[in-house]
Amino acid sequence: MNNRKDKVVVAMSGGVDSSVAAALMVQEGYEVIGLTLQLYNNNHTKSRTRTCCAGQDIYDAKKVADKLDIPHYVLDYEEKFKSEVIDDFKNSYISGITPIPCVRCNERIKFRDLLQTARELGAKSLVTGHYVRQFESKNGVELHTATDKDKDQSYFLFATTCEQLRYLNFPLGDLSKTETRLIALKHGLPVAAKPDSQDICFVPDGDYARTLEMLQPNAGEPGNIVLEDRTIIGRHEGVIRFTVGQRRGLQVPWKEPLYVVKLDPGKKEVVVGPRSSLKKASAFLQNVNWLDPFAGEQAELHLNVKVRSNSPGVPAKIKPHLHNGAKILFEGSPGAVAPGQAAVFYKGSRLVGGGWICK
Repeated sequence: MNNRKDKVVVAMSGGVDSSVAAALMVQEGYEVIGLTLQLYNNNHTKSRTRTCCAGQDIYDAKKVADKLDIPHYVLDYEEKFKSEVIDDFKNSYISGITPIPCVRCNERIKFRDLLQTARELGAKSLVTGHYVRQFESKNGVELHTATDKDKDQSYFLFATTCEQLRYLNFPLGDLSKTETRLIALKHGLPVAAKPDSQDICFVPDGDYARTLEMLQPNAGEPGNIVLEDRTIIGRHEGVIRFTVGQRRGLQVPWKEPLYVVKLDPGKKEVVVGPRSSLKKASAFLQNVNWLDPFAGEQAELHLNVKVRSNSPGVPAKIKPHLHNGAKILFEGSPGAVAPGQAAVFYKGSRLVGGGWICK
C-alpha cells in the first residue's frame, strides 16, 4: 500500500466499460475504491443483461471488484434517482417534452452526489467509463470527443461543470470498444462479454409508453392526429407515444409521408406535417453550461451544433443571452428539433458547451 499512488474512486455500474476503467486504475498503481449506485428496482432486472445500476449489475460489479482485489461499496440512491431523474422523465413526457434521462443522471446523480461522496472518501479523482477525453490547456481542463467516434459520449456530458471536470478522470477516451473488451479479457474480468446497457436503464425493453403508464396511470389518453391547420386526420392512443420528428406509429394513410412536428398535451393532439415542416432556422436554449469559460462572454460564436448524440452536427451561430440562455441560428439542417432535447456545441473535437432546447 505504501507504494501506491493516490486514492481514486471508480463509479462501477456493473458493465464492461466501468470495470475496465477500474482495472486500468489498479494496473497504474492507484489505491482504488469501487462505488456502485443502486438506482432503481424492477421485476425485469434479474433476467436482463442490458441494464445498469440494479440487480444483477450490482452483483457483477462486486465480482469485478473481488477479481481486482479492491474494496467495493453499494450506495442506495434509489429515492434520489426517482425524484431527480425518473420523475423528470415522467413529467417531461406528459408535458409533451422529450427528455434525456442519461444527461440528468450524470448532472444530478453521478457528477454531483457521487462526486461529493468521492471527495468525502479522500479520493483525488472520480473515475468513470465514459468514452470521452480531457486535456490540460493554459485555460484549464478541456473536454473532447472520444477517439472512437462511434462510442463517443461527450453529448451526454455537456452539463458537466468546469469544476467537476477538473476532478473527473476518463481512462477509456482513446480506446475502441474492441480494445476495451480485450483489456477485460486480459484481466480476467467476468463481464468481458457482457452486452452494452440500453440507453435508458429503467425502461424495460425500450417501451417508453408502458413505463410512463406504470409511473402515471392514464398518462396515455387518446386524442386526435391533426395537420398543421388543425384538420383532424386520425386518432392516437396517447401523446406520450410520440416525439417530434417521429414517423413510425402514426398509421394514417396520406398522400405523402407525415412526421410529428408538434405535441399539444393540453388538447391531446399530435400535430403532423411533411418533412419540410421539421426544418428549423433557429432555437432558443435555457440552462446553458459553458465548458469554455470565455465562450459565454462572446457576443456571437460560430460552432458545430448537435441536437442528437449520433448526428454529425451542423454549423451554427450561437448568441449567448443573459441568465444562461442562448439563441442558435442554424446554417444547415439539424433535423428534428424537439423541446427538452439538448443542443451541444463543438469546436473541432472540443465540447464548448450546451443547453436545453426550450423553443
